Amino acid sequence: MTEATVLAPPAAGRRRARPLLLAVLALVLVGLVLFMHELEPLFRAWFPDLDRPMYRRETFLRLTLDHVLLVLVSSAVSVAVGVSAGIFVTRPAGREFAPMVSALSAIGQTFPPAAVLAIVVPLAGFGFVPTIVALTLYGLLPVVQNTIAGLGTVPPATLEAARGTGMSRWQILTRVELPLAMRVIIAGVRVSVIINIGTATIGSTVGARSLGTPIIAGLVGDNIAYVIQGAAVVGLLAIVTDMAFEQVERRFTFGGRG
Repeated sequence: MTEATVLAPPAAGRRRARPLLLAVLALVLVGLVLFMHELEPLFRAWFPDLDRPMYRRETFLRLTLDHVLLVLVSSAVSVAVGVSAGIFVTRPAGREFAPMVSALSAIGQTFPPAAVLAIVVPLAGFGFVPTIVALTLYGLLPVVQNTIAGLGTVPPATLEAARGTGMSRWQILTRVELPLAMRVIIAGVRVSVIINIGTATIGSTVGARSLGTPIIAGLVGDNIAYVIQGAAVVGLLAIVTDMAFEQVERRFTFGGRG
């Protein structure tokens, strides 16, 4: 019996267990979002010195939906801009701009989101817009880097064969390069989205409603229960999203077999 034979069954078992774990964690997340208020007796017992141990100014369902909207909009812009920029600098006409694009995309993570918010708020006001700008800039770098890296892994022989069949540049990009680079690109999108899920909480400091709202309220009011409630939902949301992206990546890695 070879070593590969010995190791294959446990590996296959772990792969099968991941979707089940994802489903369980997703159910726990939904339960917390919908029924967090049912845990008030637990938090009262846990923090007997607090008069109001349960955050009730907004429902956690509304906060989660607002948080997800922030992440979806900012991530959509980051992906659209990042993938487009990555494609552009890997074309012959755009290669000379590669250092500049990499430097510009890195600016978003060079400056902390709080600094970006401080710059944008006087120009765009409080609330949704400055938070979107900060999150978009913060999530841009991994998308750009992974798009460039993914397209760079396409074998030259494959591209030459595609040209030999008479395919146009657009057909080569959409039918050959992007499908082959998709696993690496998705990995960059995964990092960007997870970053934004955590970073979106800071939007509550400038009036954007998110899962950071109870966290900020708890920090300001010295109410650790609020902090735990907001952080628990944010953490689970990040874990579930990360595991969902892992399943998508695996389909590209294993040719759709999961």
